[in-house]
Amino acid sequence: MTENEKKAVKVVGTAPTMNKKSGEEWEIAEISIREIRSIIPAHCFERNTFRSFAYLFKDLFYVGALVYCASSIGNISFAPLRLVLWPVYWFLQSAVCTGLWMICHECGHQAFSSSKVLCDGVGMVVHSFMLVPYYSWAITHGKHHNTIGHVTRDKNHIPKLRSSTGLPPLAEDPEIDGPHSILEHAPFVELLRLSFFLFVAWPYYMLFHTPGDTTRERWVSHFNPNCFIFDKSQYWQVVQSIIGVLIMLGVLIGLGSIYGLINIIKFYIIPHILTHAWMITITYIQHTAPELPHYDSEVWSYQRGVALTVDRSYGAFLDHVFHHIGDTHFLHHVVHTIPHYHTVEATEHLKKALGKHYRRDDTPIYKVLFNSWTKCKFVENEGAVRFYKN
Repeated sequence: MTENEKKAVKVVGTAPTMNKKSGEEWEIAEISIREIRSIIPAHCFERNTFRSFAYLFKDLFYVGALVYCASSIGNISFAPLRLVLWPVYWFLQSAVCTGLWMICHECGHQAFSSSKVLCDGVGMVVHSFMLVPYYSWAITHGKHHNTIGHVTRDKNHIPKLRSSTGLPPLAEDPEIDGPHSILEHAPFVELLRLSFFLFVAWPYYMLFHTPGDTTRERWVSHFNPNCFIFDKSQYWQVVQSIIGVLIMLGVLIGLGSIYGLINIIKFYIIPHILTHAWMITITYIQHTAPELPHYDSEVWSYQRGVALTVDRSYGAFLDHVFHHIGDTHFLHHVVHTIPHYHTVEATEHLKKALGKHYRRDDTPIYKVLFNSWTKCKFVENEGAVRFYKN
């Protein structure tokens, strides 16, 4: 982008951390993925199948060990202790399963092994265990990577446009971001809305794709092989994914008939819900923040979109359990085939290559999540670079 082109870019909204007035120039990062790849040591790109399986089996062992330990909770006579231990189990199991989810995520990106057959085989089996349609998810997730940061074409957490919020047009809005009631931004109300979002967004995304889609098709879903998000050549992959989920549902129904519905809820369903709340949290805050804009087609490119990512630490324990998906997320969008056990090292080289364009925020996750939720409500209908408003 030339200097004249930069001056012509229309910026709408304000980047709070930069202390800029609305309309001032936003510096669009020009990064070269080829140059970054050349700086990262060659061994970071190596996919060791045995090492990947070791991490997979370790996570599966933890899942089994936690189930075994939790099976003794019901034998504890002291009721208050049971009330404490079940949430502990749910937290730990959801964290471990989120790490297991990330192993499947690597399978979808062919980072688990150099063998596509192994990647897809492992991903299909383990994702089905988690009631995730593997191929369906992998296909749409790939589209997210290809359109990241675009204001209307990204496939995850598409920002609402002013016109869809019911607010008056910008020229007729004296408050810039519309009138607000006292109740609308009450912390308790916002917390309730955020909680609903975290627990409902994943099943909604699987069943109905993305709320931002403007298609008029009747049922756009990861479980509909005939909808527009899939090519005809992908039909049977989607069908396989559906069959895998149905088989797991059958297994759960069978186990429920043996051990009872309450035990299925306690041992599987609650950790499953919390796991996907973690997934929504991760995908949301890595790309959604008051200081991160979205680009329209005037300035968007794949390389520029990649730079609209921020690394966030979930604390040493969760970073480790999550296989560093949060604190090395920027790298993942630059080179998605690097396995997680090399991402920390590779990120150090990424920082040197990107300089000021590398973003990391170690603010506690609960603060980041609430801040993004309350301050990132919509973007304007027009503008090459659009920041969130609330």
